[in-house]
Amino acid sequence: MKKVDVVTIGGAVRDITFYTDAVKIVSTPQNLTSQRLLTVEYGTKVYPTESYFNLGGGAANSAIAFARLGFKTTAVVRLGKDEDAHDIFCRFQAEGIDTDFLQYDSRNHTGISFIISRSKKDRDYTAFVNRGANNHLALPKDLSKQLAGRWVYLTSLGGPNWPQALTQVFNYSQTTGAKIAWNPGQMQIQAGKKKLEKFLAQTDVLILNKDEAIELVLSGVRTGRQNPTHLNRPVYLLNILKEWGPKIVIITGGRKGAWAFDGKQIIFQKGRHVKTVDTTGVGDAFGSTVVVGLTLTKDLKRALRWAAVNAASVCTQVGAQNGLLTINDLKKVQ
Repeated sequence: MKKVDVVTIGGAVRDITFYTDAVKIVSTPQNLTSQRLLTVEYGTKVYPTESYFNLGGGAANSAIAFARLGFKTTAVVRLGKDEDAHDIFCRFQAEGIDTDFLQYDSRNHTGISFIISRSKKDRDYTAFVNRGANNHLALPKDLSKQLAGRWVYLTSLGGPNWPQALTQVFNYSQTTGAKIAWNPGQMQIQAGKKKLEKFLAQTDVLILNKDEAIELVLSGVRTGRQNPTHLNRPVYLLNILKEWGPKIVIITGGRKGAWAFDGKQIIFQKGRHVKTVDTTGVGDAFGSTVVVGLTLTKDLKRALRWAAVNAASVCTQVGAQNGLLTINDLKKVQ
């Protein structure tokens, strides 16, 4: 049986990034789950001021983050049989990531993510995602006999069979004793508390951004607790999500920082001020680094500091996997 520090499970995609000032941002604060909209004239051609081709996807990004931080890492992702799949395979090998559990799909292409942002000065973006082969990811039935990980880092799952894949992941965790850090995808968030609660109760670290936290909380609280003012408060969200069973809940808030609750104390980690050019992959860097920090230091505060530093570094370069730091870089952070 192969033994590793972490198994990352979820998506791997080709990222295509366009920067253009032809789009506008519209504020909609009355809509708690969509507080800003990106708009563009319908029927027009949009030309980018800059464009980039990189690799991304939650499981791929986090695998590289873990590997850079010294964790022995295996990625379980599903790719097409195409040039993008070859590029992802080569990137994994170059980073020292185990590729024995990559899956190849002859019927579906490797996933593609088309990312639009106004400029490198903006911290946010909109992504159009065709998940392709990612939608057909399933864990091998005998994975628990082939692979033992101390951690499972679970990212977005897609396709009509994602509930079965989710069950497989948690069954694997129960069988092998692996801890689970979970950054749910859009389909999981939209499914709501009722469908996720048994999995939330088995989660060691739950990682959400603020919008995701609001949407998930709205799916599981009584109308009387759906006060817009309260729902915009991370501390309120942390307390509700912690009631649902995760050992640690983390909510990220972009440049504002991040909040964590382990049942004993709520910790706030302020964001680090850097010259931001791209925010894709920042959440993956943050979540992965928290897991490494918790494993190596057993100190949630320090883990959050490390995560903030690594996430900030990713912000300074275009691409979800560029700018990721090494463990030696982070050990210098007090």
